[in-house]
Amino acid sequence: MTKSPTLRSLALFAIAIALIGGVAFWILTIPASVPAAALPPYAPNLANGKTMFNIGGCASCHAVPNKDPDKVDRTRLGGGMALPCPFGTFYVPNISPDPNDGIGNWSEADFISALWDGTARGGRHLYPAFPYTSYRHMKLDDVRDLFAYLQTLPPVQGRVRGPDLSFPFNIRRMVGIWKLLFLRGGRFVPDPAKSAQWNRGAYLVNGPGHCAECHSPRDALGAIIESERFAGGPTPDGKSWVPNITPVGLQHSEDGPWAEKDIASFLDDGMTPSGDFSGGLMADVISNTSLLPAADRTAIANYIASLPPRQGPKPPAKKKKD
Repeated sequence: MTKSPTLRSLALFAIAIALIGGVAFWILTIPASVPAAALPPYAPNLANGKTMFNIGGCASCHAVPNKDPDKVDRTRLGGGMALPCPFGTFYVPNISPDPNDGIGNWSEADFISALWDGTARGGRHLYPAFPYTSYRHMKLDDVRDLFAYLQTLPPVQGRVRGPDLSFPFNIRRMVGIWKLLFLRGGRFVPDPAKSAQWNRGAYLVNGPGHCAECHSPRDALGAIIESERFAGGPTPDGKSWVPNITPVGLQHSEDGPWAEKDIASFLDDGMTPSGDFSGGLMADVISNTSLLPAADRTAIANYIASLPPRQGPKPPAKKKKD
């Protein structure tokens, strides 16, 4: 019994649609990259590269873990730390200058492509556990300085395992669709109506500092909920809570209202207005911001204090002690 012309036509049509859809998916998800030819000659500023390294929190994630946090060597960026999240577990890669296991064979253009477009050397999508959604706002010179500084650090051997993700998140090409939906904006553009200090703070917070990546709630696909940016939320592993750092949170925190000077001081020594000290993930952040020039901490505080008030998700009630 032969198929009718109508059924044959429908089958051919379905095959054609599938092929067209597959080609469209492949084209739309091609990883973007920065060509080396687009980069003008440049003499790196290593001192600025170190500043970008500190504000970027590179050591907090990429330094080789140690059971004793006080003995972590900030210069040994062999990676290995596990980052659990609702989609699975990511393992922070080796970004030391090791040519085999790290980024020692990466070109400057490779590095810029990673930070701006979330594309690794060889044209592979990087998962947004790496905060390129913020790093893409960094200035070109700052990214080049950071790359030059990383090359001065010791190479560390040891390739880190790939992520353990559930289906369909383990299909890396799908990250291209995620980028189409959520990878927005480009390099930071100063607001001429604001002060130089405010603009510096806005740049550091939204670019290399990637503060919103932790201090904002996320939707079911792992993207920041823009209407609640900086309004706090659960940590990726769901075990703790990141506070609201808009006026809604800072003016009604357990530590009392925060003045701008309190924010700047906190970024230096980790002490809250009530005299308590930060712990956990924020303690790691303070280990980075405390190394910044005082003017940069003041600029960050100036910008944070200017954020519009936003009500985010409510943290879980604390259990009463017996």
